[in-house]
Amino acid sequence: MKFLLFLFVGVVHLLSLNSGKAIYKNDICQRTFQEIKEEIACYGDVAKAIINLAVYGKAQNRSYERLALLVDTVGPRPSGSKSLEKAIQIMHQNLQEDGLENVHLEPVKIPHWERGEESAVMLEPRIHKMAILGLGSSIGTPPEGITAEVLVVTSFNELQRRAPEARGKIVVYNQPYTNYSRTVQYRVQGAVEAAKVGALASLIRSVASFSIYSPHTGIQEYQDGVPKIPTACITVEDAEMMSRMASRGSRIVIQLKMGAKNYPDADSFNTVAEVIGSKYPEQPPISILHIAGLRMKVIVVLVSGHLDSWDVGQGAMDDGGGAFISWEALSLIKDLGLRPKRTLRLVLWTAEEQGGIGAFQYYQLHKANISNYSLVMESDLGTFLPSGLQFTGNEKARAIVEEVMSLLQPINITQVFRAGEGTDINFWIEAGVPGASLLDDLYKYFSFHHSHGDTMTVMDPKQMNLAAAVWAVVSYVIADLEEMLPRS
Repeated sequence: MKFLLFLFVGVVHLLSLNSGKAIYKNDICQRTFQEIKEEIACYGDVAKAIINLAVYGKAQNRSYERLALLVDTVGPRPSGSKSLEKAIQIMHQNLQEDGLENVHLEPVKIPHWERGEESAVMLEPRIHKMAILGLGSSIGTPPEGITAEVLVVTSFNELQRRAPEARGKIVVYNQPYTNYSRTVQYRVQGAVEAAKVGALASLIRSVASFSIYSPHTGIQEYQDGVPKIPTACITVEDAEMMSRMASRGSRIVIQLKMGAKNYPDADSFNTVAEVIGSKYPEQPPISILHIAGLRMKVIVVLVSGHLDSWDVGQGAMDDGGGAFISWEALSLIKDLGLRPKRTLRLVLWTAEEQGGIGAFQYYQLHKANISNYSLVMESDLGTFLPSGLQFTGNEKARAIVEEVMSLLQPINITQVFRAGEGTDINFWIEAGVPGASLLDDLYKYFSFHHSHGDTMTVMDPKQMNLAAAVWAVVSYVIADLEEMLPRS
């Protein structure tokens, strides 16, 4: 009986260590914030070594050159395409050749949509061929297209007020751009709202901060019980022109043709690689755990970006840059011979553009171990000159992250902002795991986002070096601290 009691107490103690959480006595953490602050300060030399290697040393421009090779070779990588699967296989081989550990592919099912041939021609009040991009998951038009009069609106409220005018027409949305999160609702919901009032199709002003006659695609969503109508994005310039025409009382007629098709779900993979932790590896180091039928679980700091893109441009910015600085972070740590206490796990997501499809399946597969995730990180807002880190977590965790960011003073990137997020990591954040995302020039990002302009020409190797340095320092230090980030 004493042995069983000893075994129970021992296992409970080991599990408390395995959780990666602070040890508590009488509900009071034994380590003060000052002690944690002093611990973080000791990483100054490590942070400088990472920065020197990434920004000034032999690794400078490496993430840029790696990215250029992939996107020049493969091109855009839409969900369900052969080019995406080719990119995944190339990356799987690249990560193995880089000497990372536990490199593997985790199978998932993802949507497969193709835009086909598409065109839009204004027939009245004059002939004008318009630049369009069909929106993801849209249905196509009949082969002869849809020819109809246009109703131009600037908001969903205006559409509701003018609902009787919309029946049998093509609704054109000329919504003003305020910011992405507010304006994107027109792209996502525009077809549904137009269909509710009897429209035949919808054309949405591109959700972009700047335009040089560039349509910007993206996902849209249908709604059960609402007729599906074709939908595409048009340029800011054409949306504003038609708005002016309509305000003068001109009759506008458009012929829209779209060959878009949805196919059965395709097989794909999330791509995973690690630097295995020195203190919390996924292996049973003590025989007592075998006696109890238990295994030590891996404690993880997750860094990520998504490998898929839309079918225009090269997907270099969205999200090739984020995927490749995440790979670079592990490469830098490996090259310096560093091994954090917790495992650094790289995940290159698939089918993010369709709403985080690959990431959701990863979450479903791994959520049983949610208490073992110290931090989830995703770079999916560009890899231009970083402004700092966005973070979501409690105030104690934020204070720790602010101290970690102070280690980046040599490159003057130390700010911590609110609202760390990412389509692929939001599942974890909503469940209480601290989350972080890289923040940089969003005006520039949304100028090229989901457009033909998303190519390597947008990317800057020096800025990618800095982004990689931030990503590597933050992920390594958080993974190596004595305690996991606290959470509510």
